[in-house]
Amino acid sequence: MACMNPDGELTESARKILTAMERPILLSQVAANTGLPLYRIRSASRELAEAGFAAEAGGEWQVTGVGMAAIRKGGNAA
Repeated sequence: MACMNPDGELTESARKILTAMERPILLSQVAANTGLPLYRIRSASRELAEAGFAAEAGGEWQVTGVGMAAIRKGGNAA
């Protein structure tokens, strides 16, 4: 699952996932809140973490400041 469109903006799925991560949350809860399958949430969370948009601590995930900025800017982190 690609989290970024070719134009550098977040995909709709990535935006939903990051929005669900506004507070520390388990990936299973992200799946329940977004309606996306857990396997997609796991894959996307790794990709989002590599891009600096999300971080994991103690099993819970949260959107980073960079991720919040990407959501506010329409998905483009640059």
